[in-house]
Amino acid sequence: MDVDRPDYPARVAPTRVDLHSLDQAVSDCRACPRLVQWREEAALVKRAAYRDWTYWARPVPGYGPGDARIAILGLAPAAHGGNRTGRVFTGDRSGDWLYAAMHRVGLANQATSVSIDDGLRLTDTRIFAAVRCAPPANKPTPAERDTCAPWMARELTLLPDLQVVVVLGQFGWNALWPVLAGMSYLIPRPRPRFGHGVQFAIEHPDRPPLQVLGCYHVSQQNTFTGVLTEAMLDAVLRRARAMTGAGAGPDEPH
Repeated sequence: MDVDRPDYPARVAPTRVDLHSLDQAVSDCRACPRLVQWREEAALVKRAAYRDWTYWARPVPGYGPGDARIAILGLAPAAHGGNRTGRVFTGDRSGDWLYAAMHRVGLANQATSVSIDDGLRLTDTRIFAAVRCAPPANKPTPAERDTCAPWMARELTLLPDLQVVVVLGQFGWNALWPVLAGMSYLIPRPRPRFGHGVQFAIEHPDRPPLQVLGCYHVSQQNTFTGVLTEAMLDAVLRRARAMTGAGAGPDEPH
């Protein structure tokens, strides 16, 4: 299927009819040579703590149910996190922060995410990244972002109950707007500016408005320095939950 052609995502994503087939197509993608080389090199030059792991070393698909009312959009998998485990935000400290918060607010059944078979289940929430391969220095290029964009567009289309997108960080924020414009959402001009806790209702001619919430990324750079605290992250996720009625309460079964 020419998975190493740069137009592979644009050709294939629109043909996927459900999330399962989309995830399979994402996992086969080799459209960005620099990212393919990096993700596979990371799988060979392992961290000592993971020397016994067989790395996933492929694009990392989204995770969560198809009836999700909340989407959480990140930047890209970590070389020794999602690129190792095969599940987004799994096996690194960013994921530790995110899933612990989701558990606190009732959107995940457990507070940890260490491997693809650890029993994690999400409630009413789908998580994915703007770029599906681990990039060098955690910095995808604009061209790589744009090549990957059709996967996001199709994923959003295949979430018919979606009401809120929580965007983690500036990169994901910038990646989202062209995708929504391509889906006929009416993007304000000037384009909404990123900030922690900002919220915008994006109109569509044929669908209910989509709420877009900004949140500082759960990177160590932010969480270690206090730029993002647990209370700040919880507040954004609780707002998303309140707007949708999603999730289980803190004292309810998850």
